[in-house]
Parts: sequence; structure tokens; C-alpha cells
Amino acid sequence: MRGQRTERLVRIASRFLFSPSRQLSLTKVATDFDVSKTVVSDDVAIIDAAFRQEGLGRMVVDRGRNGGAAFVPEMSEERRKTFLEELAVVLSGKDRLLPGGLIYYSDLIFHPLYALNLGYVMAGSFQGTTVDVVMTSEVKGIPLAMFTAYALGVPLAVCRFRNRASDGPAVAVHYPTAGGDVRTMYMGMRHFERDSRVLIVDDFMRGGSTAAGMLQVAQEFGAKVAGVGVFLVSAEPQKKAVPEYTALLRLSNAEGAAKVDVASR
Repeated sequence: MRGQRTERLVRIASRFLFSPSRQLSLTKVATDFDVSKTVVSDDVAIIDAAFRQEGLGRMVVDRGRNGGAAFVPEMSEERRKTFLEELAVVLSGKDRLLPGGLIYYSDLIFHPLYALNLGYVMAGSFQGTTVDVVMTSEVKGIPLAMFTAYALGVPLAVCRFRNRASDGPAVAVHYPTAGGDVRTMYMGMRHFERDSRVLIVDDFMRGGSTAAGMLQVAQEFGAKVAGVGVFLVSAEPQKKAVPEYTALLRLSNAEGAAKVDVASR
């Protein structure tokens, strides 16, 4: 498969981009392209420099005997800030205001391009944290959580609000809502194992009851919570059912108008 270096660089970069946070064998890559491992290592260094310059992430190389490398998505602070600020402006539009001080964002979070970028941003917020599985609840949290899991190179587990026979055996957790009701959340028993490190991802948090319910699910499975990430958090109420979380955007209401800002890190 030996060819021009430019073509080889593009093809090698594409392999890493399609398998983020997953280590690929440099020996196999060298064999596939009929070049030495040293040449491939030099190629990876060039790709790493390009990714960093674009603010997309970085290459992590294992110098061991079986040597491998992985592309770790991690938006630069400038790229992250610009993307979230542009999104905040769109969401602050008057036509998006809904009753109850809420805003409409389904068209954005279900758009692949927005969801992919949000997933990379969310994953970047937890880089350096060991995560075995990403967990969310149906329905609107799924796109964000899926792309977060994709960026982290781990599977996704989805909590359901009704049990389906096709999901197999499930664990049921009852949790209180902010309104005083009690809801039930189901998680299939095959989604993750005991002692797994779980990253909880939610699309919106007002009082935090749904995220708290997912914390209970993790507890029932004997899993360890690596963190809680939220796309949009409401400024009110200030006290949430979840003690610690990382939000990308913050929703506030002033003089009857909804305003979205980038949440402080």
C-alpha cells in the first residue's frame, strides 16, 4: 500500500479520527502501508501537530514494545469558547422562549454537527478522568451522550422510563422529582459491570432530579461516578439535587426574557 506521503498522512489521520480515544497498533499501520514503524511514528508526530494547531485534540503515543497511538479529542479553549458562545446566541433568540421560562433546543441537540461538537466539548471537560461507560436517560440526552461516549471511546448506557422486554432483565430505581412525585427509571443489567466508572450526561438540569436518579442507578450497580456533565443548566433553583456537575451552558431569566450564557468552568 506504499504511496505518496501526503496520501498516507491523510489515510492514517482518518483511521484515528474514526476511532477516537482508541489505541491503534503502529506496527499494524506500518505493515498496512508497507513502511517502517519509524516512518509511521514520524507521520503520527505530524498529525499530532496538525490536530493541536486546529484545536481538535492530540495524539497520545505508547512507546512500549507493541507501540500504539490514539487520537484524544480535546477542543482548544479558544475553539470551545467560540462554539459555545455562538450556540448561546442562537439559543437566546426570542422565538425559542417556551412557557415556564424554558427554551427550545431539540433542533440543535438532534443535529449531528451540533451534537458531535457538543460531544467533543463534553468529553474534553472530563479528559484525564477514567471513564468506562457514559450513562444518560431517554430521550433528548441521547445524542449528546452518544457523541460524548464516541469521543471517549466507551459504550453508552441509556436509562429508560418504562421497561421493554427487548431490553432484557433490568434494575428499577424510584426517585423523587422536584414536584414531589416519584418516578421510576430502568437500566438493563447488561449495560455495565460492577465497579465501572460511569460518566453521567444529561441534556437539561433544573432541580437535578433526573441526574440524581441516574446517580441512584449507578449506586445500585455498584458503579463509581466519574462525573456529571450537563448541556444546559437552569440558574434557578440554585440548590440542585446533584451536589457536583459540569455544565456547558447556563439558562437565566431576566425581566421575562430567557438568556443563555457559557457556564463558567
